[in-house]
Amino acid sequence: MSDQERSNPNDKGDAAVGASGTGSGNGRNGRRRIILIVIALVFVVAGIGWWLLYVFVFSLRETTDDAYVGGNQVSVSSQISGTVTAVLADDTQLVEAGQPLVRLDPTDAEVALAKARSALAGAVRQVRQQTEQASQFDAAISSRRTDLAQAQADLKRREPLLADKAIAPEEVAHAREAVRNAEDALDQVLRQSAAAHALVDGMPVAENPVVMQAKASFREAWINHERTSIVAPVGGYVAQRAVQVGSRLQPGQPLMTIIPLGDLWIDANFKESQLRNIRIGQPVAIESDIYGGTVDYHGRVVGLAPGTGAAFALLPPQNASGNWIKVVQRVPVRISIDARELEQHPLRVGLSTAVKVDTHERNGRVLANAPATKPVAETDVYANDFAKAEAEADAIVRTNLAPASR
Repeated sequence: MSDQERSNPNDKGDAAVGASGTGSGNGRNGRRRIILIVIALVFVVAGIGWWLLYVFVFSLRETTDDAYVGGNQVSVSSQISGTVTAVLADDTQLVEAGQPLVRLDPTDAEVALAKARSALAGAVRQVRQQTEQASQFDAAISSRRTDLAQAQADLKRREPLLADKAIAPEEVAHAREAVRNAEDALDQVLRQSAAAHALVDGMPVAENPVVMQAKASFREAWINHERTSIVAPVGGYVAQRAVQVGSRLQPGQPLMTIIPLGDLWIDANFKESQLRNIRIGQPVAIESDIYGGTVDYHGRVVGLAPGTGAAFALLPPQNASGNWIKVVQRVPVRISIDARELEQHPLRVGLSTAVKVDTHERNGRVLANAPATKPVAETDVYANDFAKAEAEADAIVRTNLAPASR
């Protein structure tokens, strides 16, 4: 063994250790590179997935939680003045259309109705009297014509005798005066007959203007008497009752509010930047805060408001004066609710909701292009009042007609 080999006994071992260290470092770098590549791939895949989710899902829908339940709030008011004697419904109670809610003191209305009833009966009898008077004048015309014919015949017989001086001139003068008087009497009765017939000719007693006016006054008194009982114009739940027993009411004074919870909708306030793809008729998924995610409602876009909420505010912003800060505006969008789902899970006016509009179908209209053909709301509880008043008025007329005129 040489001296060099004896002096460096560990050279081979050091070389082996150096080779081993280099190999382990390369292994760690390789693993780190793989981890980084995997992380990068995860981010790339997540980015692609998010992009695909946005393109095929998020970009095809618009959502907002600035949405609230809306509904008709029917104000009940008195149509006549009167004193409240009974309140028959209170807050939170269910009422049906036509159900009495408030009762007024009927004394004044009953007195007015009795006056109108007697006035109608008197009008019928007055017209009957006028008809009979016209007939009397017709009979008088025949009598006056007979008197005139007799006076003319007397004058005709006396005039030849005057030429022969067989009669006094005074008798002829009296005969001529009798003819003139008979003519005047006939003319007078003719004019009286014409005046009498002008009041009654051309129509039956029941259609005479005097009777018709009395009937109108009776109908008004009858309807006012009926209105001493204030009824519910629609069915729903009572809210905001303000009427109290003993209050003196005036026409139009609000008494309470009826809210029909079977006809509700959603007013969703979308940002102006969200309206680009919203169209009438698009389906909408609705979630209410009262039920949370346990109950899903479905509806459709009914229409978009013609202005922003700020434009219709009591004090609209004055953006043209002072310092100006841009605020994103919101536009109310009306959304219907499925009636069957609303019946199964009732809502209340003003509740908060979150809506999600599916904007996949974008061929619909942004604004309505035709006027509405159906009423938004209607009631028929007052429809029979006029018919009932007319029937009772006709009964009074028939009672006061003569047997031959009925």
